[in-house]
Formats: sequence, structure tokens, C-alpha cells
Amino acid sequence: MKNRLPSIVLIIIVLILWQFIAFLINAPYILPSPTEIVAKIWELRRTLFLVQLPATMSVTVIGLLISIVFGLALAIVMDMNKKIADALYPIVIASQTIPTTAIAPLFVLWFGYSIWAKVLVTILITFFPITITVYDGFRATKREMEELLITYGASKWDIFFKLKIPSALPHFFSAVKMAIPLSVIGAAIAEWLGAQSGLGYFSKRMMTQLDGAGVFAPIVILSITAMISVAVVGAVEEKLIKWRKEI
Repeated sequence: MKNRLPSIVLIIIVLILWQFIAFLINAPYILPSPTEIVAKIWELRRTLFLVQLPATMSVTVIGLLISIVFGLALAIVMDMNKKIADALYPIVIASQTIPTTAIAPLFVLWFGYSIWAKVLVTILITFFPITITVYDGFRATKREMEELLITYGASKWDIFFKLKIPSALPHFFSAVKMAIPLSVIGAAIAEWLGAQSGLGYFSKRMMTQLDGAGVFAPIVILSITAMISVAVVGAVEEKLIKWRKEI
């Protein structure tokens, strides 16, 4: 709690200022107050938590899992072969220059309003940080440690499993913690541009009704969900990588 106290104080100050500014503006369809947003969440709790949130989280989880598998495989291949890394690295970077808002409607056109159109948007956003961060983790392995294992007769796979994977684990968890908020953003963008359910879709629907609190309510739920997910991953990281603080 002592470590998180500055963040808690800052959040409280921001909420108080937000409440005060919203009171001065007195236009909930433009800037609803935090209390109005909380009231709206409670009012719409059934549809938000039982219908819209599960729809968004299913897209987020599927897209994130595929990105993790795809990103890890790509990072391993790039680490194993420098020529492949030189060929793929620019392509991986170029994939992030594609405007998500421009290509998401194409996915809807190709796959309709199915879950896969939204999953593809999530994958497009999240696989890059996982691939590059894990690949950098493999490259960060100390050369002298590799040479030491080689003198002991270790094979290439021994070095990979006993040295490179432990070295890359902190980078992997950092990549996942970066990818979780991005996956939530990707799912929300995809739902905003074309969907029949989900928190992004619900926020867009509330906007057409000029319901400011209804627009903010799904955003607050998405933010809290992402923070809880990152905290869970952080707790798992502390259990598995006890040497990170020493590093």
C-alpha cells in the first residue's frame, strides 16, 4: 500500500477535479461526472456485466492467446536463424504501421460480424510487442554464459532451454503486461467499427443517444478489467521469477 499510495492519491485528486469540472459544465452528454458514471454502471449492471463484458473478454482472451503463441513462435524462429530474423523484422515493424481503424472494416467485410473479425484486429495490435520483446530477451542472453555452457558440452537446445528461456522470461511477462491493455483496446475498436455486442458496441450505441455516462461506463469497466488482469500477471511473475529484483 505504501508503494501504491502516490497513485491512489493522484487518482483521488483527478476524480475530485473531474467531479468539480463536470459540475461547472453541467452538460452530462458532454462530460458526465464520476458519480453519474458509477450510477449508470449500477443501473445497467446486468447488461454490462452479463452480456457486453463477456462478449468483449472472449475476443480479448482468444486474440491474446493466439498472439502469445504466434509471437513466441516467431521470436524463437528469429532467434534461431539470423537470416530469417533479418527478413521478418522489417515486416513485423511494418505491420504496426497499418491503421487499425482502416483495416478493421475490411475484416468485418471478410468475416461478417463473427468473433473472428474482432479477434484479428486484436491479434494485429498485440502480436508485435510480444514478438519483439521476447526476441530482445533472447538476444539479451550474456554471451560469456553461452560460451561457458558450450565448454561444458551443451548443445544448442540445452543453451536455449537452460539459459535463453530463463533470461527471456522477464521480457515475456513484460510483453504480456503490455499486450493486455492493447488487446482490450483492439477488441473495443473492432466492436466500435462493426459488432452486435460488446462494450465497444455498447459505448457507440450510447453515443448515438447522447448518453455521456453510458459512453463512459463501458470505458471504465474496460480499464478496471485491464488493470486487474495486469495485476494478476504481475503476481504470477513475482511467483515464477524470484530473481528479477536481483537483476
